[in-house]
Amino acid sequence: MELPPHQPELPMPPPMPVEARRILTGHSRPHRVLRGRLMFLLGSTLVLDVIGTVLMYLLEHDVRGSGFTTIGGAAFWVSAQLTTVSSQMPNPLTGAGQVVDLVLEVWAISVVATLAASLAAFFRERHFDELVRHHERHEEGGT
Repeated sequence: MELPPHQPELPMPPPMPVEARRILTGHSRPHRVLRGRLMFLLGSTLVLDVIGTVLMYLLEHDVRGSGFTTIGGAAFWVSAQLTTVSSQMPNPLTGAGQVVDLVLEVWAISVVATLAASLAAFFRERHFDELVRHHERHEEGGT
């Protein structure tokens, strides 16, 4: 969008380290909302990681051919599932383990989608706030 010649251009957004610091400190409402969403996603994913690790180990460790022979192996596999990366370990063999796997996969995809939507909403809101401030400064200047 091109601004009329009598209006100065909007300033460039701050560098990424500055923006990250603003999110951490809750610089504005959009920063606080994004921080809350990120903390929810991180916290709930870590809780699900721990619960999923324990469940997968308990459900699969005694099954012949299962790759879940140690709690560390279960933690690795669950963490890989939650990052949507997967791993070289065999998939769960029990029905209950397969249900847990499905829940982990749905959660991982949901987190990625929620993260993308949260970032888009943040950038839109931040841009709108900057337009309002720019407009207010321009009107105060009398031009």
